[in-house]
Amino acid sequence: MKLIIAEKPDQGSTLASVFKSKKQTGYIEISPNEIFPNGAFVTWAIGHLCELAAPEKYNESYKKWSLQTLPISPEQYQYEVVKNKQKQFDVINKLVHHPSVTEIIHAGDAGREGELIVRNILRLTKSQKPMKRLWISSLTANSIKEGFTNLLTEQETRNLYFEAYTRACSDWLVGMNASRLYSLLLQQKGFSDVFSVGRVQTPTLALIVKRELEIEQFVSDPFWEVEANFIAGKNKYVGKWEKDGNSRIESKEMAEKIAAFCEKKNSVISDVQAEKKEYLPPYLYNLSALQTEANKRFKMSPKNTLDTLQKLYQKGNISYPRSDSRFVTPEEAKTFPSILQKFSRLEDYAEYFPLPIQSIQGNSRYVNEKKVTDHYAIIPTEQIPNIAKLQTEEKQLYDLIVRSLIAAHYDKSISEYTTVTTLVDGRATFISKGKVQLQEGWKKVIVSKDSEKETVLPHLQIGEEGRVDKVKVKESKTQPPKRYTEGQLISVMKTAGKHLEDKELEKVLTKTEGLGTEATRAGIITMLKDRNYIQVQKNLVYATAKAKILITAVGNQILASPEMTAKWEQRLRDISEGAASPSQFMEQTKKMVLHLIDNSQQDSLSWEFTTDIQNEFEPRKFKGSKGSTKLGNCKKCDGSVVDKGSFYGCTNYKAKNCSFTISKKILDKTITQKHVKSLLNTGMTEMIEGFKGKDKTFNAMLSWDSGQQRILFAFSPQVPQT
Repeated sequence: MKLIIAEKPDQGSTLASVFKSKKQTGYIEISPNEIFPNGAFVTWAIGHLCELAAPEKYNESYKKWSLQTLPISPEQYQYEVVKNKQKQFDVINKLVHHPSVTEIIHAGDAGREGELIVRNILRLTKSQKPMKRLWISSLTANSIKEGFTNLLTEQETRNLYFEAYTRACSDWLVGMNASRLYSLLLQQKGFSDVFSVGRVQTPTLALIVKRELEIEQFVSDPFWEVEANFIAGKNKYVGKWEKDGNSRIESKEMAEKIAAFCEKKNSVISDVQAEKKEYLPPYLYNLSALQTEANKRFKMSPKNTLDTLQKLYQKGNISYPRSDSRFVTPEEAKTFPSILQKFSRLEDYAEYFPLPIQSIQGNSRYVNEKKVTDHYAIIPTEQIPNIAKLQTEEKQLYDLIVRSLIAAHYDKSISEYTTVTTLVDGRATFISKGKVQLQEGWKKVIVSKDSEKETVLPHLQIGEEGRVDKVKVKESKTQPPKRYTEGQLISVMKTAGKHLEDKELEKVLTKTEGLGTEATRAGIITMLKDRNYIQVQKNLVYATAKAKILITAVGNQILASPEMTAKWEQRLRDISEGAASPSQFMEQTKKMVLHLIDNSQQDSLSWEFTTDIQNEFEPRKFKGSKGSTKLGNCKKCDGSVVDKGSFYGCTNYKAKNCSFTISKKILDKTITQKHVKSLLNTGMTEMIEGFKGKDKTFNAMLSWDSGQQRILFAFSPQVPQT
């Protein structure tokens, strides 16, 4: 009898659904059949059923965070069952050791994470039974039966497990040490919070903070443009003044002079340039491309997109969603005609049939076995759903996938771009641009979200004379870089290699698809949200003060750069191909962590943070806390003064630009909440002993001077001094 272990309950149910079966508690029993003559058990994990053990499991002293206990570096990494998933583990463990089970079929998702999840469970059960691997890219009945008929051997995916296990352990090693390191060092600077650090999340965060700082530091400059309305015979059109390819004028006076010169003057068309551009249909989707498009069109978050795709996959409607490929193999291409025939009978897609191109089996733009890695592109399966019964987001994503396949069977789109140069009074040059679509092609199927009404120019000829009917000056200003959307962030992570100066490492990151993997990028973005590093408002990504503090501290450490990811990905890929040793990789990671600990402690002595960042920072709210405690009323406005971690500040900092702050350290003396309460309520603290001046130590009170609107030293209740 065989035991099949799936990655998730729904997946297990789908695998069992093609056979006669009976549901039990935590598993399904499959009756004897042609594929399983003795029957089979199907059970499942619940995602990651096991996790790497916490540091204190190795040594009780690690429970307390301390720089003295770093680095934390286990000799042997231990996995343990996630507490709230123990019941399902017990079911699996019992079935693994069931006397009638002679072979185990690993049926986790066909990727590195799925490989790790099920093999880790088997390690904890201490299973000695032979194992085979189900490796399929869709959950249709045909694919499931074919997959069980053509199982892979355990050895064929073993190196993939080694890679996934090494990746998990090395990420744990970096995350546990670096997170404690920076949290403790930043606490010394007055920032009370946990600063999570990771191999992928930190370089991703560095890119976001870099963009945030570019926006904050951007200085907007005004400029002016001159726009003219022309009449040439019966034709009317608009042009913009240009000189040496630049339409921007630095002063309003100069723009107005140009406009005045052109008013009611004669014009002549000095040049007409027409250029045809051809656009091939887009590639089929992989996960990143689909997440980016769904965010652009529907403001759908990357995580929501992945979760929705997973539902469609579980239902057998689409192929494996975590694919990094945009190509299919010839075998998949053979199924397209029958799949498309089904779509031709659906009301939503009938207008696109008959297809201009009947088959793309010989088209290497879509069918290229060499460019298919573990999985092919995300495509609809032959199992067509009742589209009307799909949930809104399921319908939106399914429609994108279907249209991408239909569009691949359409001709290219052809547009003509026309540039007209008009000369006013023989001196001032104006440029007019327009576009005409000559052949719609695949754009009939996929209408661009960005498609605005293109300017259509009348038919104009060189030498045609006319006049300026009206002229106006338009004032504008230079714009800062735009914030990333969540969808663009997926693209930025995927193409992080473009930020590298080392061309060899750039090739590695390009080949390994940038920061993170198709399966993990959405999770990284969600993690950055959950850990208060980023906020998403109206689909735009903002870096928080906490993010700026961490990236300022990390500085030029390799931890914040795509270079480190490139080197790691290169070695991990070598492990998956059997060309590198996991133990050597872990040794190199240990050395990197030691180097990071030594360097960061030294660098922390010179860390500096701007007043703005300190004012914006909000200290961590621990469990059970109801927010920051009010210490008293602000002396400058009607706000409240609260503890902000490294200082005391007014809650109206953002709303009213209130600058009232009290440092927690004044002349090397700690200012307590008790001191602040007294100052706010009575205008003066009690006598504080131990201020360190240039030449001597002295005692003083802190006093609020309402005239100067500042805090001064007072040596008696009536005599405040600076």
